[in-house]
Amino acid sequence: MDYLPSLSALRAFEASARHLSMTAAAKELHVTPGAVSLQIRDLETALGVRLFDRRPRSLALTAEGADYFATMRTAFRLIREATSALTRRARDSVLTVTCTAGFATHWLVPRLMRFEQAHPDIDLRISASHRMMDFERDGIDIAIRHGLGGYEGLASERLLDDEYVPVCTPEIAATLGSSPSPDALAGLTLIHDVYRRDWQLWLEAAGAKRVDATRGPIFTDGTGAYHAMKAGLGIALMRRSFVGKELADATLVAPFPMGLASTLAYHLVYPPAALERPAIVAFRAWLFSEVAQPTPPA
Repeated sequence: MDYLPSLSALRAFEASARHLSMTAAAKELHVTPGAVSLQIRDLETALGVRLFDRRPRSLALTAEGADYFATMRTAFRLIREATSALTRRARDSVLTVTCTAGFATHWLVPRLMRFEQAHPDIDLRISASHRMMDFERDGIDIAIRHGLGGYEGLASERLLDDEYVPVCTPEIAATLGSSPSPDALAGLTLIHDVYRRDWQLWLEAAGAKRVDATRGPIFTDGTGAYHAMKAGLGIALMRRSFVGKELADATLVAPFPMGLASTLAYHLVYPPAALERPAIVAFRAWLFSEVAQPTPPA
């Protein structure tokens, strides 16, 4: 059987020959120079040839060593390229998305089944957070953020721009009658998230005169307000797109048809080079196709 040297000995030789320095090779391989020297001596003994001329302050390849290095250099380059291609394919199948918890809960997650059916090869991972993240440091591929858009050094596309509408359970809606006036809200508990001014703006736009917009419980985010509303605590302002399915199947009711437009919207944010990855291109296209769908799947 032909002799096959150990991979560690071949790595020590290739690095030493490339640097013409066992010290530099040791630094690259994270071992001691003595370990590199020992591996090369063992390799020379096993092969029965001298690979290096060892001089007081330098290292030179012998003729046999130079021939061997030419082959080893090509072999290690091919190994590195094959490994890089393999890991790149594995990495390209993973897509990490960050968005707010409210967007994930009410809009994204209910629709993910359609994405998984269309792209079973993409491993989608969701990081629900309000914190602004660094794409490279935090391993984020694409972000969905609520605001005015326009992020320095990043591409930003307006994704979802809809209106706030008062929403409640059918039981609470029944207490308002068939065609209630906005002033009928004076008899209900108004549920707020941290943007408490939204109710004031809606009531002013609707022409309500006798409703105190400052009363009612405040929740730290829209998800808390949503669950309180579903539990029958009162009536909450919700994004129409977040409750489209519940409104369609009448598990929730919007007693007042008028919505409140907002200057804020959900934006798709990503580094300009992100669209070089097919997985990101596919997810972006799917998001915009879903925006055109009125409700998530049953």
